[in-house]
Amino acid sequence: MKKRIFFSAGLVVLAGLIWGVVYLNSLLPIITGYPAKYLCSAVFISNRNPDDVEASELNFSFIRFVTNDINYQDKSVTSRFLWGRSKAIYRDGFGSTLLRDVDETSLTETKFPFTPAGYNQDTIAWPLGNIISDTNRGADITALGKITDNLFVNKYYKGNPFAFMVVHHGIPVAERYKPGFSAKTRFISWSIAKSFINALAGIMVHEEMLNIYRKTDIPEWKNDARQQITVHDLMQMQSGLNWNEEYGNRSDVTLMLYNEKDFAGYAFTKPLDYPSGSHWYYSSGATNIVSYLMRKQFRNDSAYLSYTSARLFNKTGMPDAIFETDPTGTQVGSSYIYATARDYARFGMLYLNDGMFNGVRLLPEGWVAYTTTPAEDSHGNYGSFFWLNKGKHYPAAPADMFICNGHDGQRIFIIPSRDLVVVVLGYSPKPDNEMNFNLLLKDILEALK
Repeated sequence: MKKRIFFSAGLVVLAGLIWGVVYLNSLLPIITGYPAKYLCSAVFISNRNPDDVEASELNFSFIRFVTNDINYQDKSVTSRFLWGRSKAIYRDGFGSTLLRDVDETSLTETKFPFTPAGYNQDTIAWPLGNIISDTNRGADITALGKITDNLFVNKYYKGNPFAFMVVHHGIPVAERYKPGFSAKTRFISWSIAKSFINALAGIMVHEEMLNIYRKTDIPEWKNDARQQITVHDLMQMQSGLNWNEEYGNRSDVTLMLYNEKDFAGYAFTKPLDYPSGSHWYYSSGATNIVSYLMRKQFRNDSAYLSYTSARLFNKTGMPDAIFETDPTGTQVGSSYIYATARDYARFGMLYLNDGMFNGVRLLPEGWVAYTTTPAEDSHGNYGSFFWLNKGKHYPAAPADMFICNGHDGQRIFIIPSRDLVVVVLGYSPKPDNEMNFNLLLKDILEALK
């Protein structure tokens, strides 16, 4: 009898061990893929010290135990943990790409279609350039200086800021960087990139290249109810598609970013949980589907990739920004733009000024109003790839504020009623080191009275 009990117990333990190994094996592409991709971009795009990156952003969970090897000659990072291994490569123009089911040689042989901006930012005035006027229209510079010190030195607002910028009445009135960063540093966007997809969609609508209310015409959806989904549904996060956006585990978003070759293609496979347009749920997959659908409007990838530079980046003073792609070549609209703090401030100004930048209309009339119209099921918290403050998530700020919101504390706050843009970039993850953005906004607004 005892032998039978021990045997049964042994089988249970063995089954548990087997399950544990199988599950851990399924996590290894994420555990090794995240640091390979992140570190490759940080080193070769942002020119950061890898030791600082590993000590800061890569010092959590299993990620802290990963071994990262940087090859400066071929501009790659290979990350290893147990029997898992992932490699990311940097390519000019494309940024960094995590290798998943793709031939590395074919990627490195593909050249990016650079589109010259036609101007030197260091010789022309803000906002297109970097010559910034000292004109001040109502900002208390002393108070803003104290806020900046409290943010970076005194840690009054918590979090770990890398960059901070305030633009009031179109003029930068506060700008600060953590040591090791500067006005030339390109910072990761995370989900701020979603708002850039909104901008590109708006530009394409303005040029009659895209109809956001037309059905998506995705072949994988043609025989079921998913065929009713529109770009508008996707942009408002009301597609109805099943999706798990949880970070820190094996979820749809982590599998898409670190285990897949075709990000949009992965999102295509998700079943419909709700009728399109009826249920709000945040989904990075939805954004990458929109990015793919925009790519389909171009005759070739050269035209597709150069469009972002020619129609958005170069026209808004962001010629050095990088919009990374997945291994298939689709821009990762959910997560991967690298740009300076000034670039993100300029992007906020585009929306603050109703789609106009430096006197030129880039977005169609009414597009910002459309963008800030709440999705029906979002309770006033979400518009079209922008977060809203109509639900007063930030009580200290006006209800007309709308926000580009990125993972781990990236923010662009846009407040039309105060003619204000605030940019905060850094590493302030929930829940242990989350920044008190509401208190920060409260103090900034008081300094502008």
